[in-house]
Amino acid sequence: MAACPEYTNQFGLTQYDGQCAYFEGKPPLPEGLGWFVVIGLGAVFALSTVALVWLDSKYGGSSNNNSEDYNTAGHSMKTGLVACNVVSKWTWAATLLQSSNVAFKFGVSGPFWYAAGATVQVLLFSILAVEVKRKAPHAHTVLEIINVRWGKTAHLVYLFFTVVTNIIVTAMLVLGGAAVIEALSGVNIYAASMLIPIGVVAYTIQGGLRATFLAAWSHTALIYIALCTFCFLIYANHKDLGSPAKVWENLNANSEKRPPLGNNMGASYLTMFSESGLIFGIINIIGNFGTVFVDQSYWQSAIAAQPQSTFKGYMIGGLCWFAIPFTMATSLGLAGRALDLPITIQESNEGLVPPAVATHLMGKGGAFLLMLQLFLAVTSTGNSEQMAVASLFSYDVYRQYFNPQATNEKLLLVSRIMVGVYAVISGVIAIILLEIGLNLGWVYLVMGIIIGSAVFPLAACITWKKVSAVAAVTSSLVGIPLAIMTWLVTAATLNDGVVDLDTTAQDYPMLAGNLVALFFSAILCITLSFIFPQDFDWNELQKIPVAHGKTKHEVLDHDTRMELNKIYSICIKTGAGLTFVLLVAWPCLALPARVFGLGYFTFWVILSMIWGLIAAILCIFWPLYDARETIMCIIKQGILRQKPPSTPSSVSGIDPDTSISPDIKVELKKVEMLEGSQHPPAQH
Repeated sequence: MAACPEYTNQFGLTQYDGQCAYFEGKPPLPEGLGWFVVIGLGAVFALSTVALVWLDSKYGGSSNNNSEDYNTAGHSMKTGLVACNVVSKWTWAATLLQSSNVAFKFGVSGPFWYAAGATVQVLLFSILAVEVKRKAPHAHTVLEIINVRWGKTAHLVYLFFTVVTNIIVTAMLVLGGAAVIEALSGVNIYAASMLIPIGVVAYTIQGGLRATFLAAWSHTALIYIALCTFCFLIYANHKDLGSPAKVWENLNANSEKRPPLGNNMGASYLTMFSESGLIFGIINIIGNFGTVFVDQSYWQSAIAAQPQSTFKGYMIGGLCWFAIPFTMATSLGLAGRALDLPITIQESNEGLVPPAVATHLMGKGGAFLLMLQLFLAVTSTGNSEQMAVASLFSYDVYRQYFNPQATNEKLLLVSRIMVGVYAVISGVIAIILLEIGLNLGWVYLVMGIIIGSAVFPLAACITWKKVSAVAAVTSSLVGIPLAIMTWLVTAATLNDGVVDLDTTAQDYPMLAGNLVALFFSAILCITLSFIFPQDFDWNELQKIPVAHGKTKHEVLDHDTRMELNKIYSICIKTGAGLTFVLLVAWPCLALPARVFGLGYFTFWVILSMIWGLIAAILCIFWPLYDARETIMCIIKQGILRQKPPSTPSSVSGIDPDTSISPDIKVELKKVEMLEGSQHPPAQH
């Protein structure tokens, strides 16, 4: 290991003196433990999820034996699981790793801009989620809405965007997870890249979308427990830090020795006056609109939710998710600076700040806990991406272009095959990116440039009836080359013609490309919609086909429609209000503090700790409360009389009398008469 005699730890941690990098040549965990996490624990969590799916099927009345239930979870998910699923699918490797990276680089502004800049998209997406319930209650994918509204050309264009989004998200998951597992245990990074996505195949193939919701709860619960452990250790217990006052004191000292670039107010880590932090925040906001609005998995969760749970699930999920990057990075990211650990910029960009701090705090136990936390985050999001791709290929490729009369059985088979195929493909893609030399930070920042031009048309497809196919297709296809050109030209201009991975990853080129992708596309789409308007009838979306190519022509019953109209109004006000608070009011209120004093920093830390605790309590216990009847049935071994499972149509708010065919009604009546003749009425 190379020595760096010029490095001396600022706070007396002499074990790091002369060390060039934190993880250089010495993973803290044995390689066998890394294999155990990737393979052994992967199998344990897969089996536990399969068991939860079986229990839900036996005692909760669920079913995954047809493509409708497999890809939509019977439209029956309640608020608690919807919120957990939102938290789970939005907790990437980058959430745990890159949030602490920006805290390490920029100070207190980094965790805030990461959290706020990626929360507002989920809050605003709740508006689209409610609109799906109001206007397209039978949809399986967002592309089915695109196809009915804008036709084949638009359908193919946005199939490209959605699949590319899934690939980018999965690549970031695998890249971050594999890099940390290699750094902590020495497991071969290429082997980890293949095994991480394959590890969740078993329960995803068996249980479908419902399995991803159940896995989201168990994984999210453990992620929050680990988060709270790290947070309280840093700010309440550890001998090297142990209080906000000690962290504040060390950050002030470290600001003088290793000041952050771009921070005003004395180049301090303790200020929101950070130019680099603000630029990152803008890039984060713009880029993450693409990875929410263009990701089929978010539309799929909205489709799976009960109508009354859609708004609450997304709002609660978004606010609970805020705590993960905010609390995690305010703890581990700032602790990296407060301990003056020898973390290099390369290690930071690879997301290795949290593993380094966790290892220092708890030794091998901390390294293992962080690796487990990351593995749970990666696999929990990975299964959602696998289901998203499976739904796209079964309904928008196989049925749309190869077998329009596909039966439930064939659609179910295609979905299950694609779950396995995409798991292998995603591992291969991650290995290719590693060979090219792309790291997690670069991929995270460039994603908005690639997919940002599809954001506004996709949002408008379910909210604005005047947007035409010409506007939607043209704006998205023109936006990509313009965004890429702007990005590369800006990088070349600012670096004397040099265009490489380093120059293209700089703040201003990334900012320019992301701005063009999102806003030019939106402006062009609006302009073309007025020139070539469409007067779309929303009732056409009721004709989205289910199995066998048949369509349902029923509409929402009056009470459900009125309730959803009310929820939609509340959703717009709440989403806009919270977006203003997070992006404008909060940072503006923090600016007068200039460089945080001890009192203000203590308040900031306590706020992050309380937010993390409340989020943990909600995500752990709300789903249990929603499932209390099923849990009681399991406890009593099925002795308690359970309610008959709701039909998919009644759960989604459709009048069952209009959704069941006359032949099925006759058969159901015969069964009821037969049961009535064999059993006396139950006494209540």
